[in-house]
Amino acid sequence: MSVLQEYKCPSCGGSLEFNSKIQKMKCPYCDTEFEPEAFKELDEALSEEAVKDDSFSWTDTEKSDWTKEDGENIRAYVCNSCGGEIITDDTTAATSCPYCNNPVVMKEQLQGLLKPDFVIPFKLDKKQAMEAYKKHISGKKLLPAVFKEKNHIDEIKGIYVPFWLYDAAVQGSAQYKATNVRHWSDTNYNYTETRHYSVFRGGNMAFSKIPVDGSTKMADDLMESIEPFDFSEAVDFGTAYLSGYFADKYDVSMEDSIIRANERIKKSTVDALSSTVTGYTSVMPTGSNINMLSGSSKYALYPVWLLNTTFNGQKYTFAMNGQTGKFVGDLPMDKSKYMKYFGISTAIGTAAGFIATILFNLFFG
Repeated sequence: MSVLQEYKCPSCGGSLEFNSKIQKMKCPYCDTEFEPEAFKELDEALSEEAVKDDSFSWTDTEKSDWTKEDGENIRAYVCNSCGGEIITDDTTAATSCPYCNNPVVMKEQLQGLLKPDFVIPFKLDKKQAMEAYKKHISGKKLLPAVFKEKNHIDEIKGIYVPFWLYDAAVQGSAQYKATNVRHWSDTNYNYTETRHYSVFRGGNMAFSKIPVDGSTKMADDLMESIEPFDFSEAVDFGTAYLSGYFADKYDVSMEDSIIRANERIKKSTVDALSSTVTGYTSVMPTGSNINMLSGSSKYALYPVWLLNTTFNGQKYTFAMNGQTGKFVGDLPMDKSKYMKYFGISTAIGTAAGFIATILFNLFFG
């Protein structure tokens, strides 16, 4: 069994949790508050290299209903508060005991090279995440009525998602074909003049803290859609910020994440160069060349609220930035409402065209 970190209130012995509203550790029983920095000494050992892993390992006599591969990805812990067994996968870094609900942190998942450099603490709580969800589904005309009336959230949890943050210096260039078109007339003719240009743009750019999520559990496009995070509010990592939330360690390495980081950096570079090509009637890109001059990375945990619901056998996942409140998620569409709406719009457009034809014939026919 592996060792857990729990934060106990010195006043009453209750389990402390990080409170996003006051940005402090707070006891839910006696309301005593503590600064997260007060527990910094408990984290100093995490900077050392990880000790020998004594986590749950597979044997043929244990958990015979699991495969060997399952056993290798499972971790078992004993809750310090109630003695209950906590079973998690091998990427979980913070969770709660399923028996007494006390928040726990898996220290071994945050030791040595696994220790994050930074964390952005949660600023928004579960109630605010639910309010954002209700706002998200309100006013959607094509949303099935039964989804809005009878829908319920199957699961809502605050989770610290692992992110790799990349700094990079880039040299880029891009080429374009552009035109300027001018029209004029005299008493005899209408004229059109088209001028063609070859346009070149180039320069050096610097990128700071480009985020790429390091968890295979999280869809990259979902995590990118709730950006940006404000890194100015990041603090040095401390396990106290994780208490009361879920957290994962990365399972996509820094080296493997570089591919997506490079894609984002290259796209941003091309977009920045393209934004300077103005004053033309038309612009067509013909090529680009982006070179990475240097780069570095850091490891951080970012706050995300995840909400899951099921409708007609399909799972819908919503995500909210736990710092800024930006909320995203796909919604089901009522096909009958869509056809009705589309039919009315088409009918209106057809009727408008028919009326315009009649008026034209009346006045000009």
